[in-house]
Amino acid sequence: MMTRLVKLTLKPEHLNDFIAHFDTVKEKINAFPGCKGMRLIQDKNNIGVIFTYSEWETDDDLENYRKSELFASIWPTVKSWFDKKAEAWSTETYFDGFSLKND
Repeated sequence: MMTRLVKLTLKPEHLNDFIAHFDTVKEKINAFPGCKGMRLIQDKNNIGVIFTYSEWETDDDLENYRKSELFASIWPTVKSWFDKKAEAWSTETYFDGFSLKND
């Protein structure tokens, strides 16, 4: 499994646009083949900073999403609302305390 973290810094005037657009695509992203689930997380001190947290079965599954028509329909729209370039990390889990709590 691979976890993808993406930091998006939005222009303040486009925060509501982003949330509204996200609401139209979140279930499609979440249901994409290989996606184990995703979260949208907002910084409590700077509401213009948004993170996506997604878990993928394999690196190839994420790459298939990034090359998909779905991604191509989302990214150009939201990219124009960024105040800074997006930052992204693909990670592997070293320790998962959440799984211990859920058992």
